[in-house]
Amino acid sequence: MESDLALEVPRFAPVERRNVYELVVENLIREIVAGRLRAGEVLPTERELTEAYRVGRSSVREALRILETRGLIQAAGRGAFSVSIGGDLFKTPLQMLLTLEQADLRELFEVRRILEAETASLAALRRDHGDISELGKWVERMERALGSSKDYVEADLRFHLAIGHATGNRMAGYLMNSIRQALQQTLMSIFLIPGSPERSLDQHRLILEAIAGGDAGEARRHMLEHLGRVEAEVEAAIQGSPAEVPTGGRVVRPPG
Repeated sequence: MESDLALEVPRFAPVERRNVYELVVENLIREIVAGRLRAGEVLPTERELTEAYRVGRSSVREALRILETRGLIQAAGRGAFSVSIGGDLFKTPLQMLLTLEQADLRELFEVRRILEAETASLAALRRDHGDISELGKWVERMERALGSSKDYVEADLRFHLAIGHATGNRMAGYLMNSIRQALQQTLMSIFLIPGSPERSLDQHRLILEAIAGGDAGEARRHMLEHLGRVEAEVEAAIQGSPAEVPTGGRVVRPPG
């Protein structure tokens, strides 16, 4: 049974078009988040931004208007703007924040633990036969795609999105989709770690079994174990050392 939500997407989706002013907005937010533009500091003039980014003045003006609307900058007189004191970065789109220097893998995994452990628990309590079928379908596809990073990662991603849908909570589904791009990039990196796809597949089966059995506690526990292992392996891969993987309260070293 296919999900009512748009879990399926065309294999060849349209390429996203970015307006120039959106790129200017993203670059200026990156400067603020990284601390290179500090609270109260006056931004470069329109002319300076136009020359620095090599874009039209209209694009710079639109970018500044958007940043002012979001409360990140404020008028400083004679057409100048300064970085707002106490500006709310969380008024910006979440996906944009995830591309910035301050939002690293550790933050993503913290969000995943907060979000996915509870969605797995709720899914176990609220799932129906269609949800179980949907989750099972993606686990089967993961197994068939162990030799293909693209197909495996797609199935892995769909499994996690389907859990959000199985909660029956639309906001949970929206939140899962909001981290979708960052999650997909992370899953692709994880696939390249020797043995990790097979270990993830085993853990996905346990999560599915707990959700299908209506065991909220086990669903939460297995999801946390899965996320903990993946985070440990990613961190170890970055550092170039074997991972110490937390499993069921113990610390074990994964097979090579």
